[in-house]
Amino acid sequence: MENRKIIHIDMDAFFASVEQLDFPEYRNKPLAVGGSSDRGVVAAASYEARKFGVKSAMSSKLAAKLCPGLIFARPRFERYKELSYEIRNIFLRYTDLIEPLSMDEAFLDVTENKVGLPSATLIAQAIKNDIKNELNLVASAGVSYNKFLAKMASDQDKPNGLYVIKPEDAQAFIFSLPIHRFFGVGKVTADKMMELGIPTGKQLYQKSKEFLEYHFGKSGKYFYYIARGIDNRPVESFRERKSLAVENTFFNDISDQATFRKEAAKIMQSMWKRYDKSGKKARTLTLKLKYFDFTIQTKSHTFDIPFTQEEQLKPAADILMDSVLPLKKPIRLIGFQLSGFETEENKAVFHQTKLDF
Repeated sequence: MENRKIIHIDMDAFFASVEQLDFPEYRNKPLAVGGSSDRGVVAAASYEARKFGVKSAMSSKLAAKLCPGLIFARPRFERYKELSYEIRNIFLRYTDLIEPLSMDEAFLDVTENKVGLPSATLIAQAIKNDIKNELNLVASAGVSYNKFLAKMASDQDKPNGLYVIKPEDAQAFIFSLPIHRFFGVGKVTADKMMELGIPTGKQLYQKSKEFLEYHFGKSGKYFYYIARGIDNRPVESFRERKSLAVENTFFNDISDQATFRKEAAKIMQSMWKRYDKSGKKARTLTLKLKYFDFTIQTKSHTFDIPFTQEEQLKPAADILMDSVLPLKKPIRLIGFQLSGFETEENKAVFHQTKLDF
């Protein structure tokens, strides 16, 4: 696996950079993509705004407080998708092994590549140049022998970075890495690791697999191996969707049952349109609620037959909504998700369990 050549490409401040590209009046100014209302959330921030501490997922109200001259731009997802498609076409010049993580980042396996270059570093630089010259956008790249290290490398010299982690340098790099920087370690997990005396990769390396699995469950095995520079996951050029969800955050909190059901019906209608086009057959419906205090509650139910008609959704959703009524506190977000998609394999297993012996 140390003979692999993996690149992680991450577009720098993608949404904000696209807005600055299309609208010259935004260039070299602090910009946040997202809603400007008190209930708005920052989807992306330009590097000019980040100097003031503005970052994605921050409330727009706090962002405006941190940066008084902050400009807000409404997101234009169709435009971002359009450019994401063009970036992917650039990737395809070099390899077919592309695993998108989102519209603005992807893994590429260039161990064997279309241009015959032996150096992944040269390929990464060529991709960065193509994106800059053709789209006038800036990307950072990380190069290493596995996905974890390539992802870590792309964050090292942002913006417009190109960082390489060779096999012989991997362990020293991991030892020096703060635990909150590890790909796959969120804030809650990072806090727990700090409590357990694991502030950096060096301390993570010193913990046994049994210790990590005891404290972090299945993730413990992943942490054990990445602390040793081991990540054998392949770059998957196709990853099948495992769920389909739609949610909505409201300008005013919802407290009464009638409004709750009315808004839930709109969300289900929107979800069905996407689901109907997908050609999937799902058996599990999940209701997600985020209350005014940001606490989250989910309720799920798996049904014996898949959803094939929109009329099936309402009684299924009623079961979930009845389980959370009366509302314990005001709601700021409602979401529905369909999952448990039927495949030929699990379809056969499912029907076998239903045989009457």
